[in-house]
Order: sequence, then structure tokens, then C-alpha cells
Amino acid sequence: MSDKKKKYYISAALPYVNLPGHLGHALEFIQADVLARYHRLLEEDVFFLIGTDENGEKIFKAAEKARKTPKEFVDEISAQFRKLTEVLSISNNDFIRTSDQQRHWPSVYKAWLKFKQKGLLYKKQYEGLYCVGCEAFITSKDLVDGKCQYHQTEPEVVREENYFFRLSKYTKKIKELIEKDIIKIIPETKKNELLSFLKEGLEDISFSRPRGDLKWGIPTPDDPSQIIYIWCEAMISYISAIGYNDNPVFFKKYWPADVHCLGKDIFIRFHGSLWPAMLLALDLPLPKKIFVHGFITVNGQKMSKSLGNIIDPFELVNKYGTDAVRYYLLAEIPSTEDGDFTYEKFEKKYNSDLASGIGNLVARVTKMVSDPNFKLPRRISYIIRGIISRIKIKRTIKNTRKKYKESLDEFKLHEALKTVWDLIGFCDKHIEKEKPWITKNRKIVDNLLIALYNIAELLAPFLPETTDKILNEIDSSLKNKTENRKSAVLFPRLELTKKE
Repeated sequence: MSDKKKKYYISAALPYVNLPGHLGHALEFIQADVLARYHRLLEEDVFFLIGTDENGEKIFKAAEKARKTPKEFVDEISAQFRKLTEVLSISNNDFIRTSDQQRHWPSVYKAWLKFKQKGLLYKKQYEGLYCVGCEAFITSKDLVDGKCQYHQTEPEVVREENYFFRLSKYTKKIKELIEKDIIKIIPETKKNELLSFLKEGLEDISFSRPRGDLKWGIPTPDDPSQIIYIWCEAMISYISAIGYNDNPVFFKKYWPADVHCLGKDIFIRFHGSLWPAMLLALDLPLPKKIFVHGFITVNGQKMSKSLGNIIDPFELVNKYGTDAVRYYLLAEIPSTEDGDFTYEKFEKKYNSDLASGIGNLVARVTKMVSDPNFKLPRRISYIIRGIISRIKIKRTIKNTRKKYKESLDEFKLHEALKTVWDLIGFCDKHIEKEKPWITKNRKIVDNLLIALYNIAELLAPFLPETTDKILNEIDSSLKNKTENRKSAVLFPRLELTKKE
């Protein structure tokens, strides 16, 4: 039997660097990180990719507005995203940049030339609606009241000669792949939306734009008059990062991706349709799963620069701490749905679940563990209570682990986290029922300690810093036996921000 580890390749989508990162980017990074950390706990060989999408017209215009060169601009914003991964305790193995001419561009050229060789690219005059926000041509059926549904702007009418990719050729094949779950879409509702979209048939898609109009992007390798379409080259980052062009051994080891984690706005047209078609055209295996999350709203409204309601994740972490931010996004935002953020909700959740929940439980248990007055019981009734207590706690832990695994395997991160908090709640009730601070029954405390070890382990993918703190606190309480030992405060209680 081979002892070779099972591999697990997960990617987050590459955020576009026309603006610094916001809370929506933080959500995606954290969700992907939980899955990566969970699969490492399963002793799998995990490769976790994050990066930045740095080419296109929107970048050039943003750089001009900032009075910087495009390179200066993307270097600065990309560095901020890299810093965000550090601030959020993201455990990515790699960070790819689409402006990297050594790592990324050669794979793009290789793919382009293969498309050309197979007769999948052709040049033609085209007139259509172009949304600068999407960096894509769109159709009238994509509009709501004449505007892009995602950017709330009217598209430009553009007439130009471009290379087109024969996407229409792959409609039937992609539909079959999705129907048979060869590419499994999570959640099922997104699978149904994609199948409904595919029913109308895919149209050939513009794969380049004239270089005269675009001053920042990857030129086509065989026609200097054209710049490669941003979505074509950006998704190639998933394979360029693992050596598609120059490291066949590493590439074969990790491809296909086990999971692409991404937002619903870039799912149907790009990752659900175009990306599978490109991979089929390149004769490459297809990603196994696509995990689609929703948007974060703020007080019920979509985050928008014009509305001035964009939440800066750096400020949030600076004020409340990394794990507090991770907890809210993972527990309060349903994994595959939209969710709302307000400071009032955040602080209430913090106080109830973190300060009064896990923080209070750790303090109570470790204080009793360190107290030398707690003794192993001699009275038969106390011994029996200790045995029954252990049976109840072990049974509850077993059920918790079962539900936890089922939830994570189904990408229901919020439900997995809830199972841990149910275990925390069970421990609190157990303490109140057994009153070990009165009976001084060491057996009861030892049983609670078993539960606390399990809670720490289950929290590791979600709140890695808190897991370390809990284990350190347990270790300290076991070593320092004193009646008056003060437990560390994991989450200091907040004075709630007043509603304006």
C-alpha cells in the first residue's frame, strides 16, 4: 500500500487590483483558507493558491488617475493584498501575479498558440457592448435598466477587430459535464443557474483587443497589434502557478484543481463556461469542484465606493483582532449565500460567542485545572458522577466531530462552526449542572479538559490563533498549580458601539 499523500489543490479567485482589498476579498480568502487548513489536518498534500489580477484597461485608467505608472500602481496594490493575507492568517502556499512576465506570461503564450494551432481562434470585425467594470463584452440580456447589473454603469458601444475563441463549440460538452457533476458545482442552486444559462447556447467570445486601445496587458505572441483578453489570461494563472509551461512534474502532481473558490459574479460566464472550454481546448483535466460564495452587504446595501460603505478589513482586524474577524465572516455569513455586516451585529456576535462563549469556557476550565484543591473523588457517588460525565462528554464529542466533518465536506463552513459552538454550549451547561467549583471533583474537570482539547482542535481551520492560545492556556494551567492563577483573556468583552 502506497504511503503517498492525497493531494489537494485549492485556489481563490485573483482579485482585480484597480482598488485595494475590501471585506468581500477577506471573506473569500478566509473561506478558502479554512478548507486548506482542514485538508492539512486530514494529512493531505495541500497546495493553496492566491494572487492578483493586474492587467487591462481599468488598471491603466486607475493608475493614470493616481498619477502613477501602471507597474507602480499594480506593485503597490498587489503588495496590499499580500499584506492582507498575512493580517488574516491565510496559509496560502503561493501568490501569483498576472503581470509577472517570468512566471505567468509564458503559460499564457503556450495556451494561446495551442488554441491557434487547433483552429479555435479567428479574427473578425466586431461591434458590441463593452463594460469596463467587467472588462468584458456583454449582451443586452445582461443589462438591468440598460446598465451592468454588477457595476451599475451603461456599457460602451465598441467596434473593433479582435481574435475570437470558438466557445460555441463547447456548449454541449460543458452542459454534459455539469449535469453529470464531472465538475461539481456548490451550491446546487448555482449548478441549476449555469445549466439554465447553457441552455441558451454559448457564443464565441472576443479573446483579444487592439493594442492601440489597451496600454497595459499581455500582447499576443503572434500578432503584436493585439492584447490578450484579460479573462482568458487571468484564469490561466491557475495552471501557470503550478508549472504548466516549465515544470511538468509539479504540474502533473497538483492539476487538476480540487476546488476553485470564487464569487457568484464571476462564476457563470467565466469559471462555469469559459474556463472549462479553455481546459478542454488545451486537453487538460477539469477542476473537480467549484465553490461559489455570495456577496457581503453592509446594512442591507451592496458595498460600493460611491455609497462610501466599503469596509476596510485592515481597520477591522486592527480594532477587533484577526480571529474575531474570521469568526464573524465564517459564522454569520452563510457559506454559499449573501450575508450582511454591521458593526452592531459584529460586536454583539463578538460578545456573545467569543467573549462569553469560548473565552469564558476556557477561563473557567483552566482556572479549575490549575486549582490544587480539586481532587480525585473518593466518595462512590462522585466517582459514578465522573464516569457518567465522561460518557456524556465523549458521546457529545463524537457526534460533534461527525456533524463537523459532514458540514465541511459539504462546504457548509458556517454549520461546521456551529457544531463547535454547540459543544461549547454543552460544556457550559455541564459545568452548571455538575457545579465542580463546589464539589471540587477532579474527574469532572478532567472530562471538561478533554472537551476543551477537542474544541481547540476543531477550531484550528477556523481560528488558528485562538487554537494556539487555548492549547497554551491548558498547558500553563497544568504546569502552574495555584489556587489564585489568573486565566488569560482570549476575547476581552467589548463596550458596544452606540447606534447613530
